Amino acid sequence: MRKNPIINLVLMICAALPAVSVQAQSPTTVEVARFSISEPGASLPDGWKPLTFKKIPKLTTCELVKDGAQVVVKAMSDSSASGLTKEVRIDPKEFPIVRWRWKVENLLQKSNVTRKDGDDYPARLYITFEYDPDKVSFGKKIKYKAGQALFGDIPIGAINYVWETKAPVGAILDNAYTDFVKMVVVESGLSHIGLWVDESRNIYEDYRKAFGEDPPMINGVAIMSDTDNTKERATAYYGDIVFMKVP
Repeated sequence: MRKNPIINLVLMICAALPAVSVQAQSPTTVEVARFSISEPGASLPDGWKPLTFKKIPKLTTCELVKDGAQVVVKAMSDSSASGLTKEVRIDPKEFPIVRWRWKVENLLQKSNVTRKDGDDYPARLYITFEYDPDKVSFGKKIKYKAGQALFGDIPIGAINYVWETKAPVGAILDNAYTDFVKMVVVESGLSHIGLWVDESRNIYEDYRKAFGEDPPMINGVAIMSDTDNTKERATAYYGDIVFMKVP
């Protein structure tokens, strides 16, 4: 993506969030997205809002469609960038497992997780974390305060789970724009193209590996397909998203 810098994406996620919180639907789960119980062509489920960017006029289209037996979000990106976002308040220590389903129809040939001009992905799940001064190092507090002076109230960090083209599965890398955002490659290459893939990650452990400290509260979740930088096309599908306690 051509965001300048990608911290704008974090800010846009937070700015688009309504003042609601997600609570546990059972003692063991927090359901963030239940797209599957929606009707095809219906409006967005409660709490989900469009995620758009002022400097990127061309939007990725997102709609509820039926794919096989389930209703999912279909995202079509054509030299565009936008997504859907929802405010949550989830304790990653209590609910560390995030599970979701997704499918992509194609890879982006020019995508490159290490380069600013390659920061596009056919599918990504974006999770942001709130600032908790009691849980961050002194050095990170200084960096956060500097960012806060420039951008206002911002999350302390974010994890991007991405469907990459070449980077190895399991890689955890700095975002090309800022080390406040970490990219976690969960799918890569052609082997699962056109197939529904069920993903499960321990967001608590991923954050510790990525940032070297315990995570604060999760305050936002977003899905996005973007091709504005590579000028390519991509189609992706997103299923339900749930946070769980360790089984």
